[in-house]
Amino acid sequence: MVTTIQIEEGLKSKLDKLKIHHRETYNEVITRIVGSFLPRNVDVESLTETIEVLSNPETMRDIAEALEDYKRGKFVELK
Repeated sequence: MVTTIQIEEGLKSKLDKLKIHHRETYNEVITRIVGSFLPRNVDVESLTETIEVLSNPETMRDIAEALEDYKRGKFVELK
């Protein structure tokens, strides 16, 4: 589907400067720009687990306490 959008002249000039070659379409320029911001190889499960940990105040408190213990030399070495 093709859609027409309105942009300011200044933005059009910026898009013109971003073209790799003069025949590149604005669609190709925008697709290239947007594509550069998309995450690659994101492990959604790992990211979800990280968010869960960071969202849990009790877990974050435990981590902070453990880091303080470590700084004070209070830790158990596993052999």
